[in-house]
Formats: sequence, C-alpha cells, structure tokens
Amino acid sequence: MIDTLEYNTEREHLIIPEYGRHMQKMINYAKSLESKEERNKVAKGIIAVMGNMQPHLRDVPDFQHKLWDQMFIMSNFELDADSPYPIPTKEIYEERPEPLRYPQNFPKYRFYGNNIKTMIDVANTWEDGELKEALTYTIANHMKKCFLNWNKDTVEDAVIYDHLYELSGGKINLKNSEEDLSDSTSLMRSKTKFSNNNTKKTHHKKSNSNNRQRKRY
Repeated sequence: MIDTLEYNTEREHLIIPEYGRHMQKMINYAKSLESKEERNKVAKGIIAVMGNMQPHLRDVPDFQHKLWDQMFIMSNFELDADSPYPIPTKEIYEERPEPLRYPQNFPKYRFYGNNIKTMIDVANTWEDGELKEALTYTIANHMKKCFLNWNKDTVEDAVIYDHLYELSGGKINLKNSEEDLSDSTSLMRSKTKFSNNNTKKTHHKKSNSNNRQRKRY
C-alpha cells in the first residue's frame, strides 16, 4: 500500500497552483484529444469550472478573457482550441519588461525633491509675464522652505537664486532681483504650529482614556 503513495515532489509541476492539480489534469486531457471539436467542447467546460471558483467574477467580460489566457498558459501554450479572444503566445509572456527609470534626476540637491525640478521645467515653458514671475517666486519660496527643513539654521536668498539658476539650466535668473523671498521664520511657523496642534490632540486623548479608567474603578 505504501508503494501506491504519490508525493507532490514527484508529481507534475503546477503552472498556476491556485487552480489545483485536478484543473491541470483536465487541461492535459483536453490537449490529448484528437478532434478539435472535442477540444473546443472540453475547453469551454474547463472555463466554466474555472469561473465557478470565483462566481462573482465569472460573467465579467474582462475576467472571461483572463480565464482563457490562464487556460492556455497552464497548457504551456500547447492546447489547440478556438478562443473568443486573441490566443496568447509564449514569447509575449517571456518578454522582459523595460526597466523603470529612477525619478531622481538631480541628486546634487536631494533636499529639494523631484517635484521642484518638474515645476522648474514647467516654468521654463511659459512665456515671460506676470504669471511666470509669480510661479518663479513660488518655486523659489518652496525651495527655501525645503532647504530649511534640511538645514534648520537659515539660508540666504542668494543661495536659493543660485540653485534655481542652475536647476533651470540658466533660464530662470533671479540673482539681480530686488524682491526678497519669504522670511525663514514665517516659512517654518506653519510647520511648528501643526506639530503643536498634534501634540495637544494626543494629550487630550490620553487624558480622556485616563478618566475612563478611573470611572471603571
């Protein structure tokens, strides 16, 4: 009786284990049929069984397409049957995706973040005028705030103007500007106020929990 035992390590590899071994055997059986009419009939039955495993999705068109693709994948793309959808090929699923590009374009000034560079690129595409000038000073003020988050002391406006000139490729030049950026204390004040509010709320919650505990005893 021990000789009839079958271990999973000795069985055929399951391509999609979620459907189980019986589903894999059904697909292998469909591959072995000589008549294409019989293969089509069995393939539709297999799709129906696969759909019954997730009944809330079996009638959704996109999900039906997914089931047919998964059946051909589990057949190792060897099942010769008609499909209501384009039959996938092995080459498509073995094709390596293109590598993703890292968003960090200017690691020299990491404390500004990537969004600053995107904003600067947009500002470079605008025509000269009041709107572009307003956007430029908004970017400079935000750069100053980011700089202060990295360096808590202070920063001169000239430093921000130099960095902005460099990041814009020399297209935005505020070095000779007579307008000052926002004061460092005002830029950091909102952050400090927000932190204090969070501290008060936490303290209030703790005191309420302590009161509830006292009432129980």
